Amino acid sequence: MLNVVLFVAFLMIPSPVLGNEKVREFQIVENDTLTYTLKLALDESGKPQYFYRNIFTPVCYTNECKPVYVNFYWDLLGNYMRYDLPKDKILTKVDHDEFKPEDYEKLQDILAQPNSIFADLEMEDLIVKGTEDLSDSVDAKAGATLKTIKNQVIDGAVYTCFTLWKIAYGSAVPEMRKIIESYKSESLLHSFLNSDNYHYQYWAMEKVLDQKGNVRKGYDADVERIIGGKNIFIAKNALQRVNSTFLSGTSRQNWIWETYEKSSYALQIAILKKLQSVTVNESLANKLKSGLEKSNEEQASLIKQILTK
Repeated sequence: MLNVVLFVAFLMIPSPVLGNEKVREFQIVENDTLTYTLKLALDESGKPQYFYRNIFTPVCYTNECKPVYVNFYWDLLGNYMRYDLPKDKILTKVDHDEFKPEDYEKLQDILAQPNSIFADLEMEDLIVKGTEDLSDSVDAKAGATLKTIKNQVIDGAVYTCFTLWKIAYGSAVPEMRKIIESYKSESLLHSFLNSDNYHYQYWAMEKVLDQKGNVRKGYDADVERIIGGKNIFIAKNALQRVNSTFLSGTSRQNWIWETYEKSSYALQIAILKKLQSVTVNESLANKLKSGLEKSNEEQASLIKQILTK
């Protein structure tokens, strides 16, 4: 097997935090010899904003080491967002050529792929001894074509791409999730439920919906906004998960009809399927009847089933 030596250490670099943000630092013990600092940016009121790390990684391969200085940023659930470089720092390739602008852009694309093939590989699976050339043996190891691998690395910087991806999706991620649990509050849950970040919304829904789909008191309006929101996937998920009693009552049934009329076809079908398990009042029944004329065959069939029940 290819003998690869990887030495990773972490050094504090001046913070990129701007404005009036505050920072809380956490010392994370990765193993017996490695401890690093994970930072949480807070706004003026102490509300969490995002995580980041200032990283110094000497990447050592075939007895030659090259320093990599980089700042990584994650959202509050540990989902990688972006990277930047400390002032006056650059990234270089194995032959000491500097990264070009397109290389930095490609690195961001590489790091933004949580399902990268890197997850199932070790460095020795990717490169030929003494070089940073891709090895044809990767086909057997990963079941992927060499062309596929080349699309996920930067020529002359295979090791750097691999190492940074492993950090972006490595041991820091579960630590961030543990930390944010300690910040869980009504304010944070409302903020997450109304966020444009669907990761936040899914996480918060797990906290405000019980196993039977009952919504915790005070979060009904948040769940309504999700169901009526622009993200069709989480809207359908929320609609399917809520207990049928969520759609009982005159005001809620007026709301679901208004939502139905302005929604995409896919969500309209999801709403009609949900209403199969709901006792509709006379007002909603009449609205459903009036909607039959402009309904297609699938919608009409579902509406008739609701009215029959």
